[in-house]
Amino acid sequence: MSGDRVATPATERRSFFEVLWAFLRLGVTSFGGPIAHLGYFRAEFVERRKWLDEAAYTDIIALCQFLPGPASSQVGIILGMSRAGLPGGFAAWLGFTMPSALALVAFAYGVDSLGDISHVAWLHGLKIVAVAVVAQAVWGMARSLCPDRERATLAVAATLLTLAIPSASGQIGAILAGGVIGWRFLPGMNNAEAAPLAIPVGRATAIASLTLFAALLFGLPLLATATCDHTIEVISSFYRSGSLVFGGGHVVLPLLQQAVVPRGWIGNDEFLAGYGAAQAVPGPLFTFAAYLGTAMKTAPNGWAGGLICLAAIYLPSFLLLIGVLPFWDALRHRAGVQSALKGVNATVVGILLGALYTPVWTSAIFSSADFGLGVLAFMLLAFWRTPPWLVVILGVLGAMAVAAVA
Repeated sequence: MSGDRVATPATERRSFFEVLWAFLRLGVTSFGGPIAHLGYFRAEFVERRKWLDEAAYTDIIALCQFLPGPASSQVGIILGMSRAGLPGGFAAWLGFTMPSALALVAFAYGVDSLGDISHVAWLHGLKIVAVAVVAQAVWGMARSLCPDRERATLAVAATLLTLAIPSASGQIGAILAGGVIGWRFLPGMNNAEAAPLAIPVGRATAIASLTLFAALLFGLPLLATATCDHTIEVISSFYRSGSLVFGGGHVVLPLLQQAVVPRGWIGNDEFLAGYGAAQAVPGPLFTFAAYLGTAMKTAPNGWAGGLICLAAIYLPSFLLLIGVLPFWDALRHRAGVQSALKGVNATVVGILLGALYTPVWTSAIFSSADFGLGVLAFMLLAFWRTPPWLVVILGVLGAMAVAAVA
């Protein structure tokens, strides 16, 4: 039994590489987005490897839904920590993230070699598929997170707010309001029988981690302004995006778009082409940051820029998890936390619906043919359960065929 293991350097190394190998296998096979990732994790670590039980796994998911950042990646990091401590968390992130990050860096170099891509048919097909993927995410999340009229109303209100205030402040305001409304008006369940979680850090380390998280969140923008250093500005923008987004990869889209496109760091066509390409690779959608860093027009760019942006967008997740885990056991038993989580999840659906309209829809659907391809892609994803990578290929072929006969 794992509880009888003696912690030696040799067993710690074996655990590290065990975690790395397990998540590397998932990193090259886990298509389908964050909800599918959670299913893969459950099959691998609850059913097959038996690293933890069902109750503990459910509580980990609840925590990661409540925190900003990529939920499925954060679940993986906690699973790695529970197996091999803090190094195990890094091993889980590295294994799960590396395959898609490398693929998107390679794609960025390919896009850069094309020059003007605004009229390239196959890249337009990727943007159309992005519309279908986000629409399918809205559809699936709304069915599970907004099952009653109260939460559906919260979602619609969040959509209206984020469209009226198309900035990070609109998203944050919607999420905070959803949490308060959920806490006051949505019933919660007292999770008194929750299974204990393996917590690899102490409270002093947790407090230090939360302090560093806040210092970077507020200090990096000030440092970038004071120094006028472009690299610090890039790090600040991606760190802020990783710190403030709730709901996973699709919801980070508007934050990243506002961070890089208006400033001229990358064109909107390149932005949405990369977002479409990210649907064709397995693993977390947050690795889209590696594509953006690589494809930027000014340094830091190339593979070094991709690595900087990838590290910056994931660093908040590590700091938050290390900071929150020691306190989660006490909080998760409270019905008020469960109620607030219901409200937050409903507003996430609304934010995602707003992102579906702009910039995804407005930058990809220009004709009835585009709309038809988008509807077909949505049908394949939502009703035929077609793998996203195959839908991407079909969308690209469809866009090329439409362009050929136009």
